[in-house]
Amino acid sequence: QVRLVESGGGLVQAGGSLRLSCAHSATILRFKTMGWYRQVPGKQRDLVAAITGDGSTNYADSVKGRFTISRDNAKNTVYLQMNSLKPEDTAVYYCNAKDFWLQWGQGTQVTVSS
Repeated sequence: QVRLVESGGGLVQAGGSLRLSCAHSATILRFKTMGWYRQVPGKQRDLVAAITGDGSTNYADSVKGRFTISRDNAKNTVYLQMNSLKPEDTAVYYCNAKDFWLQWGQGTQVTVSS
C-alpha cells in the first residue's frame, strides 16, 4: 500500500519558519512530480508548490520568494521550507503526486499568529 504522511506543522508567529516533510512509500514517486497543497475550511485545495523528478520547481504567486520545495529521493521524502510566514498561510498542508492523486493523507496543520 502507498501512504503519504505529512509532518512538521505547528503554531508559529508571523515572520517565523517551519519545514514540512512528506514521507511516501513508493519508489516510483521518485520519478514523478510531487506537490504541496493547502486547504482552509470552506475553500478549495490549492497547489502551492511542485517539484519534478529531476528537481525543477514551480510556486504559486502567493508563496514565491518565501517557500522552497525540495526532495530527497534516497529517503522518499519531499520537503517544504516555509519562511516569512504570514497569517494567511494558515491552513492544513497536504502532499500528493501532481498528475495522478493517491489517497490523501491526514495533512499537517500550520497556524500563523499575528
